[in-house]
Amino acid sequence: MPKQCFGTSHVPLSPAVRAGDFVYVSGQVPVGKDGNVVQGGIAEQTEQVLQNVKAALALAGCSMDDVVKTTVWLEDARDFGTFNRIYAQHFPTNPPARTTVESRLMIDIKIEVEAVAYKPA
Repeated sequence: MPKQCFGTSHVPLSPAVRAGDFVYVSGQVPVGKDGNVVQGGIAEQTEQVLQNVKAALALAGCSMDDVVKTTVWLEDARDFGTFNRIYAQHFPTNPPARTTVESRLMIDIKIEVEAVAYKPA
């Protein structure tokens, strides 16, 4: 099955790739439209990351309702409660399967999220 890539990036990856009925969203970081990491803590960064996930999904004609799995990396496990509260607002019903781990991230950020969506082509 051929893959279809969506969007462009300044790094060697596609924000979203469709493979059959699945759309894979690359790890999204809390960077605003200006290319800078958003100011604030885990609450502000979580909101920005989930807005970026939503935008990447839209490139492939998907929405947050189509997400079946997410993987979340938190820089500090103590941020889990705040992260979880904001995350729940973006998936109010039928939330996707999720893995959440604490990890050192590639840049000085508090969170990164990748997603997999299912939407028949």
